[in-house]
Amino acid sequence: MLDLRLIRSEPDQIRDALRRRGAADEVLASVDEILDLDERRRAALGEVNELKAKRNAVSREVGERKRRGEDAEALIAEMRTVRERIDALDAAVRDAEAGIRDRLLLLPNVPLDEVPEGAEEQNVIVRTWGDPIEGDGERRPHWELGESLGILDLPRGAKLSGSGFPVLRGAGARLQRGLIDWMLDVHTGEHGYLELRVPYLVTTETLTGTGQLPKFAEESYVTQRDELWLIPTAEVPVTNLHRDELLAPDDLPVRYTAYSPCFRREAGAAGADTRGLLRVHQFDKVELVRYERPERSREALEELTREAASILERLELPYRVVLLATGDLGFSSAMTYDLEVWAPGVGQWLEVSSCSTFTDFQARRANLRFRPAGGEKPEFVHTLNGSGLALPRLMVALLETYQQPDGSVIVPEVLRPYVGFDRITA
Repeated sequence: MLDLRLIRSEPDQIRDALRRRGAADEVLASVDEILDLDERRRAALGEVNELKAKRNAVSREVGERKRRGEDAEALIAEMRTVRERIDALDAAVRDAEAGIRDRLLLLPNVPLDEVPEGAEEQNVIVRTWGDPIEGDGERRPHWELGESLGILDLPRGAKLSGSGFPVLRGAGARLQRGLIDWMLDVHTGEHGYLELRVPYLVTTETLTGTGQLPKFAEESYVTQRDELWLIPTAEVPVTNLHRDELLAPDDLPVRYTAYSPCFRREAGAAGADTRGLLRVHQFDKVELVRYERPERSREALEELTREAASILERLELPYRVVLLATGDLGFSSAMTYDLEVWAPGVGQWLEVSSCSTFTDFQARRANLRFRPAGGEKPEFVHTLNGSGLALPRLMVALLETYQQPDGSVIVPEVLRPYVGFDRITA
């Protein structure tokens, strides 16, 4: 959520930043609506304060008159009118505050100045690692490879839950489990993250804290009876873990990692490539989440991106780092690097991680604060997160990269202690 004081003091800069994101006219108009509601709220508060001061003075005068045995009915009637006016103004303040919050919750974050302006076409490839394998006509896509090896069962997954819910079998399931365990071990053992095991169902308040609600309600799964939402990523419960808490100076930085299944209704959107494991409604992911001091968040983004990229390097999978342009940023993000891995069977770069800094945007929504030093005024933390990494596209790249002419798949050396075999065969 954007800082109301910043909107009040620099409305033109906020509008310009939203235009850079390609915000629609109604989003830009909401800035003026917020300012108008804020003016009404402040005016009402000013009048309330004056009336309360008057009420106190009149109340004292009534008491004095009664002690002197004088008639105070006129003053009492005046107090009744003042009280009614205060009640009406208090209601107006509450309505204005609710309107301001409703509109703030729908305003996206403002991008950092270094983020390139434009749509997806203006994304910038920052760096690449490894040499992508050129398609030679012999490399099979993962859905054919997985079926022939007996490790991927798409038809039965669709029978159980509909399209976008694959079933992994045997060595495929073991490979995915091994990847998850290995990635968690790397991030906890080498990168300094504390592992969490979090709920997969969360409240509306929790999803609002990270920015999925109210804007993206239609893209999420919700249980009707309990109004609990299936998480789209472990970012949601992990980021909200310290909601409404005041952290001590020594508590920062906070670094958490968590595995979770992820549930997203928007997967398989019209026109998207939905074959195999490329776009699914349920998938597994290891998430990295940080709370940082504001002055450290930009540097922390580079660290977070390198930590996620190190997984691809250890698996010896070619990848590239892409700086997203303003029009391609997620709703809550101020700056994002995507990690894209090369999948030679489908001939595509596949996103396996988005590493973002949200500045204080999520922290304002979730009331995540810290005290910089003893006695100093609390500040909002800066939150960051990134996939470290997401499956199953990582599985796609592994299968398609390490497939052999005989139809088998070599298991990368770093994973062999976690899966117990070095090759997947039919």
